[in-house]
Amino acid sequence: MSKELIFEIGTEEIPASFVPRALASLDGLLRKALETERLSFKNIRTMGTPRRLTLIIEDLSDKQPDSVLEARGPHKRAAFDEAGNPTNALLGFAKSHGVDPKEVKIVKTEKGEYVYIEKKVKGGKTADILPAILKEVISRDFFPKSMRWGNGDVSFARPVHWILAVYGGKTVGFEWGHIKSSSLTYGHRFLPGAKSRRPIKIGSAGSYLKKLKAACIIVAPEERKKTITDGLTKEARKVKGEVLKDEGLLEEITYLVEYPVVLRGAFDAGFLGLPRDVIVNAMREHQRYFSVVDERGELLPYFLTVANIKAAKMDVIRKGNERVLRARLNDAKFYFEKDIKKRLVDRVSDLKGVVFQAKLGTSYEKVERFTALALQIGYMAGFSRPPEDGEGPADFLSDRLNPASYDASTVDPGLYSKLVLGRASMLSKADLTSGMVGEFPKLQGIMGSIYARRNNEVPAVSVAIYEHYLPLSSGGALPASVPGAIISVADKVDTITGCFGVGLIPTGAQDPYALRRQALGIISIILDKNLRLPIDSLIDESLRLLTPKLTRDKKEVQSDVLEFFRERLRNMLLTQGISFDAIDAVLSAPSSDIVDAISRARALEGFKKHPFCADLVVAFKRVSNILKGHDLGHREPDPALLKEPQEKGLFDAGRAIAPRIEAFWKSGNYEAVFETLASIKEKIDAFFDKVMVMVEDERLRTNRLLLLNSVRNLYVMIADISKLSV
Repeated sequence: MSKELIFEIGTEEIPASFVPRALASLDGLLRKALETERLSFKNIRTMGTPRRLTLIIEDLSDKQPDSVLEARGPHKRAAFDEAGNPTNALLGFAKSHGVDPKEVKIVKTEKGEYVYIEKKVKGGKTADILPAILKEVISRDFFPKSMRWGNGDVSFARPVHWILAVYGGKTVGFEWGHIKSSSLTYGHRFLPGAKSRRPIKIGSAGSYLKKLKAACIIVAPEERKKTITDGLTKEARKVKGEVLKDEGLLEEITYLVEYPVVLRGAFDAGFLGLPRDVIVNAMREHQRYFSVVDERGELLPYFLTVANIKAAKMDVIRKGNERVLRARLNDAKFYFEKDIKKRLVDRVSDLKGVVFQAKLGTSYEKVERFTALALQIGYMAGFSRPPEDGEGPADFLSDRLNPASYDASTVDPGLYSKLVLGRASMLSKADLTSGMVGEFPKLQGIMGSIYARRNNEVPAVSVAIYEHYLPLSSGGALPASVPGAIISVADKVDTITGCFGVGLIPTGAQDPYALRRQALGIISIILDKNLRLPIDSLIDESLRLLTPKLTRDKKEVQSDVLEFFRERLRNMLLTQGISFDAIDAVLSAPSSDIVDAISRARALEGFKKHPFCADLVVAFKRVSNILKGHDLGHREPDPALLKEPQEKGLFDAGRAIAPRIEAFWKSGNYEAVFETLASIKEKIDAFFDKVMVMVEDERLRTNRLLLLNSVRNLYVMIADISKLSV
């Protein structure tokens, strides 16, 4: 017989970003615990608000199935004496399992004959097992940050006030810290009078949802989100507008409230003279307000907010929100008007007073470094001309090297691209010294782009200033322009190599400078723009620029950073369906061209389906094993020392396909490379069947090793195929 379990943890307000992850963790922990205890169930439903995390387990069996326990005892020789009587070892083993020594059986194993028993174990009752399961689940640390409170020895994201645990209509009793579980829950904190403090008795999932809704609690997040979405749409239409889409804010607010009520407010239309991003950011980041736009996407002087309950006088709440927003917009107007009195280019020197990181220096030093790196990347990518002798990053702040001083239609494209790169890179962090970014930090890059346009910088510079911060999150939008992409890569490479260079290396969940995200951003940008950049060369150049700041050995840093990028690339390829062995084979090759590595990985994954692949891998594994420990470089075998027809055949086949493989390699046609390698499978098989490599004659032995090495050199620079596990 199956029953339902309702499990709710009632707390102080948990941060909105914690709730979805906590619910997913609780689901996984409880699911695993039930499966471990062999308790079957139909489904686990998770729900949550800022003040409660809820799981409803449907059709949970009322007992474990009966089972048979098989246990191994002592070896037969130790279990019986010479007369065949049970020894103390056997008697003790039987007693520990509650069976008669006569009930044991002898089983032959690889290690000899051993005593075994089979014991029928009656399944336990679910009601008796659940207390330990629920206590263990709630005790696990599944929050980014947890806290302790009072004199208790338990921890959670926020103080826990109650635990509801009901199975089959009855309380699952246990204690966690100072709290005893019960069949009681509580309604909305701000219900009129003392209602919010009155306990609500729960007997089933149906009554749980119904009674809480009556107490102004919508437990299901999807229902709250729909209520919010419908309310936003309705209020926006009343002023002939529509909601400016913001899925991130919608998700956050869904987990900020328990009973959402949408309100519409207004602000002075005079504020619409501020840049659109300033108004949207002031409403979103500081007040959690939604913006309203017309059919053309232009901002309207209204905002939408979500209250946590329907109060008797909603106008009071509306006016309070309007008053707070007016103050924020007045601040924004003050800082904006003050900022535009100073040119962006004149703010760059102010970065000398802004510390980027104590060991890595100021933001100005960082800007100089990644500007030099961006100019080098632009040249490597064939986008721009290299810097001239004596030309430094700071030179691009002068009017002489301002792209606005040139006619883009007549000047050399490579030169103009260099001017854009240098100018945008040097200006990219200048807005950090502005009052607007000081007050609204999330506008960095955005304000720089706005101020650049106001200062008549060319559009390409303005766009690149904003785009160099992209992507803002994993899977986020990438720079659309090439200058924005190059500066973004340069900035991120400088941060990663700099942090590694002074020992700030991510460990476990600790990554305060978001180096993993930045490395993934670099890889994504390189792939998106098809930038054929050897990552090792970028790291070398970045380390050269960082030399005065480094506190670790440069070679060690380079090795660590390269492995850091390989790991990010490995994880990315795994998510794209490339098998681990194909990735390992490709990343074992010395090439550090990310675009090329992904092409090789995809081609090798496809080659694994080739009918000759498995046999070829076996052959190449033999080649690699024989060559292990032999440093032969690229020396060629001596044809005069090839005695057997099979080694001559392999030599001729290798020489015949070598130029074809090289041509396919240079053109990036890796499918053809692997197909061509498959064509010499029979020659390799014949060689190993008929030719002894490790003969006593040293000259002959070395020559045969060189022959195998020449075969290995056909593929090892592309992928070490011997690492495949087909």
